[in-house]
Amino acid sequence: MPTFRGADGLWSNFRVEELATPEAFAREWRRRLVAACRPNRAHEVLAAWSRRYPRFALITQNVDGLHERAGTRNAVQFHGSLWDLRCAESCAGSPERWRDETVPFPSLPPCCPHCGGLARPGVVWFGEPIEPAVMERAVAGLECDVCVVVGTSAVVYPAAGLADEAQRRGAFTIEINPEPTRRFDLAIVGRAEEVLEKLQIGDRLI
Repeated sequence: MPTFRGADGLWSNFRVEELATPEAFAREWRRRLVAACRPNRAHEVLAAWSRRYPRFALITQNVDGLHERAGTRNAVQFHGSLWDLRCAESCAGSPERWRDETVPFPSLPPCCPHCGGLARPGVVWFGEPIEPAVMERAVAGLECDVCVVVGTSAVVYPAAGLADEAQRRGAFTIEINPEPTRRFDLAIVGRAEEVLEKLQIGDRLI
């Protein structure tokens, strides 16, 4: 599955208005793509660490749900999930969000089953704020000894500021990225699934 940024990222081939918008959701393109994907070795290693370390917290900008499918505990979906839906009008009869992994949708665009209006994914679109409860969980995860930043360009805020805040609170910060930003205490150049596999001995981080 392509990333958003980078040499072959989605942003290099599509305009943001073509992907992270209600119109793009109506075409269901990303849900179909994600449904065909499976967790890779990086997801599996992080899931193993989440079972090993009681204070482990994973804050992900990804909306694909692959960390959850890998079995990761205490995963904070900072930008929400493609597999959650919300009523676009926040009608009184609907819950705040509901799970729907149907691919394809019975109709496009999908409808709210409570009011018949349009449904939208439970993700943060460009220009929308992070939900307060999600931000609270993310900030709580910054009270850590080691903060590992994996596979992000670290330019989208407020997510990009989380590792900086962890560093200010005394955490040792490690960046794993094919194109490192060099902002943190240690940069390891490489693909996440390859580097994380090498960092793991048993279920331990070395």
